Amino acid sequence: MKQNEEEWVEYKNVMEDVVKRSGLDKNIFYDLRGNHDNFGVPVIGGSLDFYSKYSINGQLGRSGHVNSVTLTLQAGKRKYLFVGLDSTMSVGLRGPTNLFGHPTDQLLAEVDLELSQWDSQPLKPVSKISFGHFPLSFSASSQSGKTLKDIFLKHSLSAYVCGHLHSRFGKNLKRYHLSSHRFLSSQKFFQFNLNQNPSEGRKNCSFGAPPVQEFWEWEMGDWRKTRAMRILAIDRGHVSFADIDFKSGSKKTIILPTFPLDSRFMSTSSSHHEYECEHMLPSSYETVRALVFSVSPIVSVVAKIYDTRYENLDIVVDAPMTNLGDESSRGDLYAVPWNYKAFQDPSADRFWLQIEATDIMGRTTMTELRPFSVNGLHGKVSWTWKEFFVMGCQWEALYYPILWVSLYFLLLILLIPRAFLFFSRKQITYKNVLAAKGFISGVGLVLQELCNVPIAWFGFLGYLFYLILFPWFTGQVFTDGEDKGYMTYMGWAVKSSDNKSNHDYIGSPDVMVVVLPHLLFVVLPAILSSGALAAERVVHRGKFLSVSGKKKDDYSGLDQRSVRYDSRGNRRSKFHFGGHWIRLILLVLCLVICWKHFKNCRALMKAYEMNPLLHFPVYTLGIPLLLVYVIHKTKRN
Repeated sequence: MKQNEEEWVEYKNVMEDVVKRSGLDKNIFYDLRGNHDNFGVPVIGGSLDFYSKYSINGQLGRSGHVNSVTLTLQAGKRKYLFVGLDSTMSVGLRGPTNLFGHPTDQLLAEVDLELSQWDSQPLKPVSKISFGHFPLSFSASSQSGKTLKDIFLKHSLSAYVCGHLHSRFGKNLKRYHLSSHRFLSSQKFFQFNLNQNPSEGRKNCSFGAPPVQEFWEWEMGDWRKTRAMRILAIDRGHVSFADIDFKSGSKKTIILPTFPLDSRFMSTSSSHHEYECEHMLPSSYETVRALVFSVSPIVSVVAKIYDTRYENLDIVVDAPMTNLGDESSRGDLYAVPWNYKAFQDPSADRFWLQIEATDIMGRTTMTELRPFSVNGLHGKVSWTWKEFFVMGCQWEALYYPILWVSLYFLLLILLIPRAFLFFSRKQITYKNVLAAKGFISGVGLVLQELCNVPIAWFGFLGYLFYLILFPWFTGQVFTDGEDKGYMTYMGWAVKSSDNKSNHDYIGSPDVMVVVLPHLLFVVLPAILSSGALAAERVVHRGKFLSVSGKKKDDYSGLDQRSVRYDSRGNRRSKFHFGGHWIRLILLVLCLVICWKHFKNCRALMKAYEMNPLLHFPVYTLGIPLLLVYVIHKTKRN
């Protein structure tokens, strides 16, 4: 959660060894700053900014937030533009509330300028690739409301390559972005599918037609735990990639098919439009191509195409590929001619490609089967719920709606039952619940009985207003230093490096990782559990009286078969133990709530070097004390 210089020294030594053993020029390496590299760094370029001191970018003097390089290949006919950007916080908070990219208006203007540098030469095509640490789902908007997505759509990037999420959320952390001109669009908050299908309309094949605004976003798995590496290639304007898993060890041969493209993750609407309008470069379609990297000489490479029209893998192409001897790539480029028009099909996943390579040692390596569409159609891929959670949700746009809906809901479940009791003489009884056999009446009884424990009810209400109006806690937000900041639901208030001004509420929406789990998984369950304990006591009392047929203080007429005695000789009804399990479950639930709450508090204590009794007593002790009080008040006599 803060900087450790020993780790940075180790990183520097490792990367120098990588450069030395690879034999590559150090200038072609680019290591990008991420949020962990910025944890607890009060000012860029300061004594705690170890990234600027030990990273390759820092050693080569790449101090700007935006860096670009342009390559001109294929006899000057096509340019390749790469733009890297650093959107980390200008004031680096410690984790976990340093989770989002925060591009400024200045950074967005610089990115826009770098991506525009070859627009004055429209006759020479340019493939534009941008890369940054944060996925767009975890990138905030600038002060003026602009986003990186707006810039990338404007320039119709080939791809935006990012990281941050590691590999634990899934393998399909990819997203296709397409411009939407609708005023009210759900894309501001959600994108439910990995792909978006463009609206059908009359195709406009005139050369003056506006281009499709689109780009692919490809998140990259991490090397640290999953040993993942990506090779990306641009072949005559077609961008493809292969993710390599080194967890099981090194690879003797790596194959990257570069054309045709995988219809699930690489097809674009512009390529479909160009194909339909016959504006594409025919020579780029006339061969199946693949890059092959191998530690041993390759003796054969074979392209195989399967037809799944009849739900079987029927091989329709099985052709040897020829090494083109292309020196523009570090791998060997293999190709085989084919009749691409024969594979034009309205289905994006009818035909599947596989490349097989055999080296001089007799080892055979095959790629995974991948669907393709020569006419640029999108294959359908669905996210898992975890993949949708991290890639399909725009968390900056969702934070405040979720926050205020949660707060209003918590206030309403406290205030509405209280108002009902105040203005109405009728109350919900357990007999009403039994007669109605409804969930709503049961919840009504729970919330009503919480109102009958006034100290707990006022305690929960006061706790909610405390969370809205006052700081949640005070902690050390930088790696070193004596000044502390305080956090509210709006962010952190910390002093600037010159100690003369405050940065009011930085780290928004990053604080959502603390705020929303506390409201939804601690406060809400605590309120419902407290009401359930109060309601359980009322239900138990009602059942007892219904069995005894007497008033609550008259036990003389109980059937002896329905009465038993405890160790002290006190009479107890026969059903007493039978109803005891409900209270036990609620007590266990209260323990789970407290365990989760104290676990979160412990993590915050370690992250921000806080004392729970000094720096956040109300946040730490409020919910546990209220639960203990309710448990005490609802215990049975």
